[in-house]
Amino acid sequence: MTHDRPIRVLLADDHTLVRAGLRKILEGAAGVEVVGEVANGEAALRVLAETPVDVLVLDLTMPGIDGFEVLRRVESRHPNTRVLVLTMHADAEHAFRAIRDGAEGYLVKDSAADDLLAGIESVMAGRAYYSEPVQRVLSAVVRTGQPEPRAADLLTSREIEVLRLVAQGHSTKEIASRLDISGRTVETHRANLMRKLNLRSVALLTQLALREGLIEKLP
Repeated sequence: MTHDRPIRVLLADDHTLVRAGLRKILEGAAGVEVVGEVANGEAALRVLAETPVDVLVLDLTMPGIDGFEVLRRVESRHPNTRVLVLTMHADAEHAFRAIRDGAEGYLVKDSAADDLLAGIESVMAGRAYYSEPVQRVLSAVVRTGQPEPRAADLLTSREIEVLRLVAQGHSTKEIASRLDISGRTVETHRANLMRKLNLRSVALLTQLALREGLIEKLP
């Protein structure tokens, strides 16, 4: 990598061993400086607000603020920071959403070390970079004319259960009883639903559930 100064990289992943492996790869490469590593989205945003970062290497699945929300905030608050997603998800749904939310590159975690370095170099230069499995799924979508994934495809099965019950008008206590979970867990699922779907009210969740065919049309 040939630059006037090292590429400043921030690592965001909730697995300590993953971060340690990434740091080892990057510290062994010329022209890269790891300026920090964090385990969640809130910490990533704090570092970005305080430290110049050229490339954020970002996991999508983290506790608290997830990678998608970090992507949206980086795009609006730190437009000069490039984001290279590094995730276990190689499906079209996650890739489409990440790219839509501002990711310049998308790698799966079984990529070779050379792919990580090439991805950082590419996004730093303003070029998109996708690992081979992601290239294949994106190509298949384009080739077959498959529509963009539904919002519900981004939810876990338990989140869909909670969404369906919320949309049907059940209270937190009723949902907890039906699913045999605590009220606190129901509230956590509801907050995650709103964050993932970028919705801010039960009414909007109900509209989405109707639109996605998760519940019957109400009388």
